[in-house]
Amino acid sequence: MTIDNSYVTDITIRFGPPICPVTSPGPEATSRQRGHRIEKDLYLYSAESSAWLYIATINDADLRIDDLVVTDVKVGEHNTRDEDLGLGWESRPAGVWIRRNKYRESHQSVLDLDVLFGLDAVDPRPQWTLMQQPLQLNASLDIPIARLTIRRGRAAPEPKDPHPPTPLRARKNGKFKIVQISDTHMVTGVGVCKDAIDADGNFLPQSVADPLTVDFIGGILDVERPDLVILTGDQLHHDILDSQSAIFKVTAPIIARSIPFATVFGNHDAEGTHALSRAAQMSLLQNLPFSLCQAGPQEIEGVGNYYLQVFSHNAPSPLISLFFLDTHGQIKSEVKDPDYEPIRQGQIEWFKNTSRKLRKARDDDISFNNNDYHVSLAFLHIPFPEYADDSLRIFGGHRREPTEGPSLNSHFYDALVEEDVVAVGCGHDHVNDFCGLMQRKNDGDLQEGRHKPSRLGPWLCYGGGAGFGGYSSYGGNRYHRRMRIWDFDTNTGTIATWKRVEYARERVDELVLVEGGTVVNPSTQD
Repeated sequence: MTIDNSYVTDITIRFGPPICPVTSPGPEATSRQRGHRIEKDLYLYSAESSAWLYIATINDADLRIDDLVVTDVKVGEHNTRDEDLGLGWESRPAGVWIRRNKYRESHQSVLDLDVLFGLDAVDPRPQWTLMQQPLQLNASLDIPIARLTIRRGRAAPEPKDPHPPTPLRARKNGKFKIVQISDTHMVTGVGVCKDAIDADGNFLPQSVADPLTVDFIGGILDVERPDLVILTGDQLHHDILDSQSAIFKVTAPIIARSIPFATVFGNHDAEGTHALSRAAQMSLLQNLPFSLCQAGPQEIEGVGNYYLQVFSHNAPSPLISLFFLDTHGQIKSEVKDPDYEPIRQGQIEWFKNTSRKLRKARDDDISFNNNDYHVSLAFLHIPFPEYADDSLRIFGGHRREPTEGPSLNSHFYDALVEEDVVAVGCGHDHVNDFCGLMQRKNDGDLQEGRHKPSRLGPWLCYGGGAGFGGYSSYGGNRYHRRMRIWDFDTNTGTIATWKRVEYARERVDELVLVEGGTVVNPSTQD
């Protein structure tokens, strides 16, 4: 992408062998112009040839009043009788037409171009317009169509001191609500759903996947109207051909409703030859509207180790701390298959140090009222070994498949207990949707010789699979897609949770997890 203070002066599309050198020349450029290639094969690496979009730009400071800049772009068949594609339009390959005007005469110029793929592609970025007509590439019908997306406007330098994002705050009534969305498994194109069922549990035939997922997300957001959305991994399916198109699809319904969101990565998000790295995906996410995503400290293992705080409505007091951790991906192992990399020691130390730093800040904060409740939660993708522990008692949901997590226990659970985290939300195992509590033989003991916590917890909860492109079946049975809701009352230190499930009008498996800032044990309330 070009920087904000540049104008597009020309574009073209060039065809070549399957492996086309990055250094291939772009449009003809002067010494004041720069050229670059959008690093996406327009055939999505699925044809005998390749095609690439090249863009020439010129910096605002180097522009002269008679320089030609691109003011409009269209895709389609040229018709000399069509007033819209008449005088002043220049032809480019793949059915592209551009119109250029002198800089002094231009009011709305093209500042940047990009390519997205699929009939269901969307572009949620401000000032960007996705073209409906696909590029004319004569590609195979099984290759998702390539579509130009264009950013228009007047170039302006980036502010030297941009304002930080507005902090998360509880509502006037003290409430704060999170929708956790996990395992959407978006692809490039519409995707395929192989295991959907109707309201009565009858098997449905194979259908498109991603449009169903987008509709499901939008419907739940409209019902719950959350203050924050948390995406807990596997936003993308494995072997993705264009990560950006898939990321935009999953975030678009959130952005359209002006809801802040945060993200952690799953094991599939960066899998595949053409998938963007975690770092590149995080860069995309961070630059989207309403994003609170962060890459986290560079010296810590993984991408996406960070925290957010939720503050009182009318005071600077933090009432909720949310920790996000990268659970990495699958590894080769002689212990089991599949096996996964555990949360690393550096991450655990970062979490403990950060939690203690935040606690000290609260202790030193004179505005933090002694009657205020503070709770901490953690969100990640792959469940750690305690999710599979025999002493985990399940409430409010079901274990429908074995927990798939790392064989090596790095004891992150112990750190959560030590730091009084009240609940954890994970994804990964799509048809597990329970919340559970570890039951200890001796009250307060994890096991002999290990840390003795001051209170019960944390709750270990699954989000359940929300995506129609990911599996939602196990052992021959199919299940509805679902999401987990986290509902906070900061006035009483209460956290309730429930699920929203396909076709169900009411909340499913509603459960109170925390009261007065302390974990509730339902087994003592029978």
